[in-house]
Amino acid sequence: MSQIKVNDVELFYEEKGSGSEVILFSHGYLMDHTMYDGQIEAFQDQFRCIAYDHRGHGRSEVITSSYDLDALVNDAIALIEALEIGPVHFVGMSTGGFVGLRLALRRPDLLRSLILIDTSADAEDKSKLKQYNLLLKTVNLVGWRPVIGRVMPILFYETFLKDSQRQAEVKKWRSIISGHDTKAITAFADAIFSRDSVVDQLGKIQTPTVVIVGKHDAATPTSYAQTMADRIHDCRMRVIPDAGHSSPVEKPRVVAEAMRVFFERVGIL
Repeated sequence: MSQIKVNDVELFYEEKGSGSEVILFSHGYLMDHTMYDGQIEAFQDQFRCIAYDHRGHGRSEVITSSYDLDALVNDAIALIEALEIGPVHFVGMSTGGFVGLRLALRRPDLLRSLILIDTSADAEDKSKLKQYNLLLKTVNLVGWRPVIGRVMPILFYETFLKDSQRQAEVKKWRSIISGHDTKAITAFADAIFSRDSVVDQLGKIQTPTVVIVGKHDAATPTSYAQTMADRIHDCRMRVIPDAGHSSPVEKPRVVAEAMRVFFERVGIL
């Protein structure tokens, strides 16, 4: 477990495993690096696995000032360069995927492969944005308690939320999500929800890529995943049954297997 200052921000990262190649894991909004525990367990015997917390999340520095998605991309670039780990196999879920796409467009030299999970190349849907802004306004006014029950189904499918055997995990994620600094996640939301579409640029991506999506992803539905798979060179899509927007948490083994199949297909394993 380590801290490193890059792009004028203290970022927390955790490293496990060993190997000549690095998998770098980048999490989604309101989550933290532990969302990839299942995939790291699956690959740490073959790869050096590094998972980091975005600014304002987990154990990274709380940043409440205004910034944009470019700052998050620059955080990732600076982290890769500071740790001297590139080119990496970049795994990005939701916000992590927004970052991964822009890395592939701006700095393909830093990537050996790209795994996009429950994410989108589009700008934020206006109807969803209205809902998200209302939820954030409520959180800022009165806290998480009135809205956490509405946020969880956006991030997780009901199969996970209602599984009697996984209630400890559900409780953990409720605690992580509602434990973030309110001003920090509001600034982060402003950055990611104002992003521009990169759909028209997807044809430029030559990095070996796979798109993985939960079948019941409410935040970035399978249609968004299909758009990326159709436009990125030699890209394939894998749909994860009975999963929502957080498929690496909900179906850790299935997502790890989808990653393994991809690595084998492109000659990494």
